[in-house]
Amino acid sequence: MDDRDWLAQRFETHRAHLRGVAYRMLGSVSEADDAVQEAWIRLSRSDPSEVENLRGWLTTVVGRVALNMLRARRSRHEESLDVHVPDPIVQKGTGVDPEHEALIGESVGLAMLVVLDTLSPSERVAFVLHDVFGVPFEEIAPIVGRTTTAARQLASRARRRVQGAPVPDVDLDRQWAVVDAFLEAARGGDFERLLAVLDPEVVLRSDGGATRPRLTSLVRGAPAVAKQAMGFRRFAGTWTRALVNGTPGGVAWAPRGSPFAVMALTVRAGRIAAIDVLADPDRLGKLDLTVAG
Repeated sequence: MDDRDWLAQRFETHRAHLRGVAYRMLGSVSEADDAVQEAWIRLSRSDPSEVENLRGWLTTVVGRVALNMLRARRSRHEESLDVHVPDPIVQKGTGVDPEHEALIGESVGLAMLVVLDTLSPSERVAFVLHDVFGVPFEEIAPIVGRTTTAARQLASRARRRVQGAPVPDVDLDRQWAVVDAFLEAARGGDFERLLAVLDPEVVLRSDGGATRPRLTSLVRGAPAVAKQAMGFRRFAGTWTRALVNGTPGGVAWAPRGSPFAVMALTVRAGRIAAIDVLADPDRLGKLDLTVAG
């Protein structure tokens, strides 16, 4: 085995971890893979003998790459979109696939990623690196171009924002029971039953992208969301149960077998607190939805 093969083998042992870091920072599977690939390119051009902690070195490199991507995204004014639902990770509805466990981690539901999208690039990178992956602020500071104290403040501001994200209940079976009740009420057009399973402050986000702008909306409050949910009944026959970022949800299919939408529901304290729907056909076509087919 030559030096490059040896280095590639070492890199592969950290790939899953690096994808998890990048996905939390970017909320995009394809961009996360691009960030990881860039980390490999930078490693292959460096002298590995000077790297004492390869995992830590690669984590900080991915952090720098992700920060640049977030800043470029903001400069293109992508954050001006009224509603943006991050890329979902879709799995079978029976439990988290070990292959995806490192990617989504604990409680990295779409509702959480939506909140992370509201942070500045530096806040997001500082928060993810420190609070999720335990990178010291002394190492985060040069990545974000701030002092150690300023990096700590970035993470603190982000932490206060993230605390507002709904955290799903622990018991997955109970979550499914609530979601199934919601779907049954939606299919039956039962408004009162919908209200019974919705949190009073529930938020429904739907992202139809540039192709389906009429499907892009932000709806707040149980009565308004229940009214919107009445339209779900037309997809009752095409709905496939699945876990979406570790929380109950599924895929609605168009008549010819193409995906129409992916929906994730966050159940908190026995009621649905958030519904996130990706209905952008351009982005849906890039997702691996075979497990839900």
